[in-house]
Amino acid sequence: MAKIRVSYEYSEAEDKSIRLGLFLIFCGVLSLFILGFCWLSPTLQSLQSKPANCTVVSVLRPEEMFECVFTCGADCKGTSLYPCLQIFVNNSESNSVALLHFDEQQLVLNPKCSYVPPCERDNQKNKDSVLWWEDYFNKEVSRQIFTCFFNQQRRPDDVLWRRSHDTSVLLHCVLWPMVSLLLGTLIVLLTVCARSLAVRAEALQKRKCSYEASHDLYARAPDRHGNRASDPAGADSAPDPPPSSSSPTRSLPLFAVPVRRRDRDH
Repeated sequence: MAKIRVSYEYSEAEDKSIRLGLFLIFCGVLSLFILGFCWLSPTLQSLQSKPANCTVVSVLRPEEMFECVFTCGADCKGTSLYPCLQIFVNNSESNSVALLHFDEQQLVLNPKCSYVPPCERDNQKNKDSVLWWEDYFNKEVSRQIFTCFFNQQRRPDDVLWRRSHDTSVLLHCVLWPMVSLLLGTLIVLLTVCARSLAVRAEALQKRKCSYEASHDLYARAPDRHGNRASDPAGADSAPDPPPSSSSPTRSLPLFAVPVRRRDRDH
């Protein structure tokens, strides 16, 4: 029996679902690379710092001023000044004096100062913000032990007051790209499997119809003696009666006059 071929063409809805799945896969891979370079690497470096116990040794405010950039609109930018605040602490990991920084971002902005205020247009507002933190560390934290974060390999002379990134950032950087990637893969696999099952069902249906058609042709085909095979569907039906044959006696015409034998002799 010849092999039945079924066309394997996707419908419009199936094509759209496959495109959606491929788009989600592409977005998942792209976001994994972007978040990995932008957030995952700094987070891993931040998590490498070990917690330690710190105590304030001295709080200094040198006379040096630093510039910061402020924005006052879409096309409005400028620079202002703020004083430098230096907080030296003693950490329990290295048992040495180190400069305290609020977080990794402020350490990158100004590694010489402990605190970088939000840049304001007015220099006095920047100074007031720095003075508030100076007073806070002198009065509230000077005699207390607090937790700081220390990294001996990267910056042995600096400690952090808090981390900019924690494990939740690491979770989000990995979770959402993987969800997009798995969802797109699932959509593509389900669409392909559904189409494959539909093609198999169509092939089985065509094979069944072909088998029934060949069976009917075999049932109606005559044998070598010229007799047709008996049809099981019409076995119970009675055969048609044969046409009536004509009588052997000749029928007389309607207006025929019988002739007597005696008259015929004369």
